[in-house]
Amino acid sequence: MVHTNRIDAGYTARRHNRWVQLVAGIACMGLVANLQYAWTLFVVPMDARHHWGQAAIQLAFSIFIVTETWLVPVEGWLVDRFGPRPVVMGGACCVALGWVLDAWAPVLPVLYVAAVISGIGAGCVYGTCVGTALKWFPDRRGLAAGMTAAGFGAGAALTVIPISRMIQHSGYETAFVFFGLLQGACIMALALLMVRPQPPAHAAGIRRVVATKTDYTTRQMVRAPLFWVMYAMFVCVAAGGIIATAQIGPIAKSYGFASMPVTLLSVSLPLLTMTLSINNLCNGFTRPLCGLISDRIGRENTMFITFLGEGLALLGLREFGHDPYLFMLFSGLVFLFYGDIFSNFPATCADTFGARYAAGNAGTLYTAKGTAALLVPVATLLAVHGGWNMVFDFAACVAMMAGVCAKVVLQPMRRRWIFESAAPERAENAFVATPLGSRE
Repeated sequence: MVHTNRIDAGYTARRHNRWVQLVAGIACMGLVANLQYAWTLFVVPMDARHHWGQAAIQLAFSIFIVTETWLVPVEGWLVDRFGPRPVVMGGACCVALGWVLDAWAPVLPVLYVAAVISGIGAGCVYGTCVGTALKWFPDRRGLAAGMTAAGFGAGAALTVIPISRMIQHSGYETAFVFFGLLQGACIMALALLMVRPQPPAHAAGIRRVVATKTDYTTRQMVRAPLFWVMYAMFVCVAAGGIIATAQIGPIAKSYGFASMPVTLLSVSLPLLTMTLSINNLCNGFTRPLCGLISDRIGRENTMFITFLGEGLALLGLREFGHDPYLFMLFSGLVFLFYGDIFSNFPATCADTFGARYAAGNAGTLYTAKGTAALLVPVATLLAVHGGWNMVFDFAACVAMMAGVCAKVVLQPMRRRWIFESAAPERAENAFVATPLGSRE
């Protein structure tokens, strides 16, 4: 009996280890990544089967992104109230059901319903894993959020090649069903490991960047102009990355080399498949890196560098993207810089508005990704009438504008907000510290 109790105690201790929880969150994020980053592989074969038109099919992608992001505040509230496990388990069921419906969809409305269900599932997983990582690691928010988001950015890199091959050999319907059920089952198993965040005492007092000690509810946060500055910046930078995510397949096809075989590091693949793998690796690699850098040099300084970098990469894709290898290079650079928003903004949000309601607050800010996704059909129409160059120019300009805004607008506003939020605490401490009778 004593031996059994020791085993149970050791198992419980491992489950409550914050690094174990972080790894579980990263794995869950990787398992939902295909819902977004592998979507472009299904667009052309789906259109070839049903002749719905690529713009109509891409509307499902926008619906997915909007649902995934705009419901995260609700899902974050559920996590803050009930803990991570039931929310992630619900997400696992929706992830599986959404892709099975995608395979079966005989008409566009069913495809759109499947996009809503998939979006709910992805949002449950994404909002939970990022929100709990911020709570587990108050001393390393940028790194923790970046590592968690890296699972979503790079997770598809492991499966994009098998999915592509299954689509070619067995049809897109088989790929939807097989990977949908596999991903849902794995997420369900990982959800059983998750517990409420309990950060160690030594981590709670460490502050490596400017951060508030006041916890603001989501309702209080959305009343602050500072939040809407961050929201607008998120939309500007997300627009370029999401457009690239959704349209990289059609762009490569319009340039005439989507199926062209290329060899890189002794690996030969169709150019589109190789590009997607590189993009996913870059998108995943940059998230913990940018999070770590922002912990060291500051959130706004990192934003300034990466947002300008995304704009320049988009302009490079515009100018040099007709060369197959330069297409892969600049496409990868777009994702390398774009990935910063998924580590830096959640960390900045928790630094600015506190950790207690971090899941709901970061989830509310994350809805900016859904707002940016509304530009995907617009980008398709712009490309039809003005070519892809017009799309690249627009996305590059707004990304670089956000980079300048990070230094000129966000940084002074955030410092002022944190200073003012600490003023009541300083006044209270000063009053308590004053001996009775010493006031004149």
